[in-house]
Amino acid sequence: MLSRLAQARADRGWKKARLLHELRAAAGRRGETLPKDESLGRRVAIWENQGGAVGGFYSDLLCEVYGRSAIELGLTEPVLPRSPDPVVPDEGTMPHFSRLDASLVGLLRGQTQNIRLLDRRLGGAAIFRQARAHVDNVEQIVRYALPGDIRDEAAAELSQAAALAGWQALDMGNLDEAWRLHETAVSAARESGDGSALAYARAQQAYVLLDGDRPADAQALIASAGRSHAPIPPSLRAWLYAAEGEASAALGDRDAAIRALDAADALLPDQVDASLPYLMLDDGHLARWRGHCLARLGEESAIAELSAALAKMGEGNYGRAEVSLRVDLALAFTARSDIAEARKQAQLASELAGQTGSARQRRRIAGLLGL
Repeated sequence: MLSRLAQARADRGWKKARLLHELRAAAGRRGETLPKDESLGRRVAIWENQGGAVGGFYSDLLCEVYGRSAIELGLTEPVLPRSPDPVVPDEGTMPHFSRLDASLVGLLRGQTQNIRLLDRRLGGAAIFRQARAHVDNVEQIVRYALPGDIRDEAAAELSQAAALAGWQALDMGNLDEAWRLHETAVSAARESGDGSALAYARAQQAYVLLDGDRPADAQALIASAGRSHAPIPPSLRAWLYAAEGEASAALGDRDAAIRALDAADALLPDQVDASLPYLMLDDGHLARWRGHCLARLGEESAIAELSAALAKMGEGNYGRAEVSLRVDLALAFTARSDIAEARKQAQLASELAGQTGSARQRRRIAGLLGL
């Protein structure tokens, strides 16, 4: 029977050489170097086959490359809580309520935005632990805050933080964690009364279904999110149409995909809506989205859309988005039978995916060209 660490590599379909490559990339992102392959390979064999102890540094690297916790990889055992001594409850004891005010909500909002900006540059693997801890902190504050407008604002911030962490978990290939974090986002948005945040969290959750190869369910979830009775700003409505177009493309329904993307383009405002900081959508991003759908449908016309989107995006500004765009370019060049250019784009995407720790995009690359 495989150890949990060996099973994680088997689940990825990686040879040992691929694992060593990923470990080196993760160490490089931390400014560290690893021993030669022969020495490192022996360590991996001991860890996987003999249950050898894994130090904290290597444990962190393994968690990053596999997108799993140390407990899930068998690197540490869960700490079981000691049974508390029986106590007689004091019926007069009140819980410790959060000291919640507008300035604290502003600080939480600023922390979410900082994590969001780091995520766009570095990718989910580098920032996920911080994002997850932030979600837990905001959730604790909200749960022990007295009802009122300030609590509602904090709940709206919890929704944004949880949706962001959920997207990072999805990028790392952890679909279960991604689903649970989006459930937190949905519940918090519903409590806050923010219809836009609720629609966004529900629609983004559909990407867990898309990655789980359930495009019909994803399309239905996005459609239901768009039927919100609350007013939805035009920029978010455009985003919902674009997401619906992607689900339609995954189903192979070209006409429905193009209709949805055209509707998104018609609704997209000239100015970015500053009230929706979690929404990253302008004409450049929408061009990338259209190109992605066309590439998924196997159409050569995707090349022009994606090339224009790459020029507007600017290399290095959006790490994870650029990986996805280059994978789509590789798909489009493959459809045109330009294998040399397809491999070039796939290789660039592979290098970027290693820097951002995107297991999601690495799977697409491997499936595309067998890298």
